[in-house]
Amino acid sequence: MPSKTASKKTTSTRRTTTATRTRAKSTSKATPKATSSKRAKSSKAPAVSVVKEVQPAVGVSELKKRELMDLVEERSDIKKKFAKPVIEAMIEVLGEALAQERPLNLQPMGRVLPQRVKDVGKNRVIITRIRQSKERAKQAAAAQAEKPPVAKVVK
Repeated sequence: MPSKTASKKTTSTRRTTTATRTRAKSTSKATPKATSSKRAKSSKAPAVSVVKEVQPAVGVSELKKRELMDLVEERSDIKKKFAKPVIEAMIEVLGEALAQERPLNLQPMGRVLPQRVKDVGKNRVIITRIRQSKERAKQAAAAQAEKPPVAKVVK
């Protein structure tokens, strides 16, 4: 009989030890452990800084297909009736490439890299990153400064 008493004591001791371990684990999660200075330094995220803040364009209208056709006609000295099918085909090809999430490298416009795609109702939103050379951006800004602003007549 003494052996049964001894086994009961070990069982109760084991239960107590398990309960103590469980409590110890749960309390250790609540309190942060002290880490060495090397670990603390490496786990910190780098400081975030804004490289260049872009101001929204005020009073600048979006480029629509009709205006694009007019600009292409002016620069290329091609009649509108010949330029229109080419421009429409080009826009269609670009739209298909974006739908396939293909990167576009169209210099001097720049490189267009699709990042994320999100379906919103009947539409699809494609978030892209466009990389353009600084030289090309300066040329575009200079060309815009040379041209006088166009006033549209509203009827």
